[in-house]
Amino acid sequence: MLWVKAFHIISLVCWFAGIFYLPRLFVYHAACEDKPGQERFKIMERKLYRGITTPSMIATVIFGVWLLSYNVSGYFSQGWLHVKLLLVTLLIVYHFYCGHLVKVFRDDKNHRSHVFYRWFNEIPVFILLAVVILAVVKPF
Repeated sequence: MLWVKAFHIISLVCWFAGIFYLPRLFVYHAACEDKPGQERFKIMERKLYRGITTPSMIATVIFGVWLLSYNVSGYFSQGWLHVKLLLVTLLIVYHFYCGHLVKVFRDDKNHRSHVFYRWFNEIPVFILLAVVILAVVKPF
């Protein structure tokens, strides 16, 4: 079980590295005005999303479900887990929306400013704070 937990944490760290950096790339991409720079951001966004962030999300979910399988009824009787799983679901939605934005930038259809992406970039920070507190403190 400890190996599964370790790999869950490792994949979660990798996922969050991508989920923090990808919207930051959107900030820079939205502010970029030269064609070579825009093309460079398209490559970086695609590689980060497909090569690191998405595989890390999949691994995080697999290891998380694996951990839950050790004591399904015990875990699901705890209220903190319900909130944590809701937040993880919201983060997965955020992740796939980032994938949508990668395509928007790829197709040169972005109409939002870098300021929007600066705010958008903060969403996973709050989810991470809540998930860690719920998992460690187990307040209810």
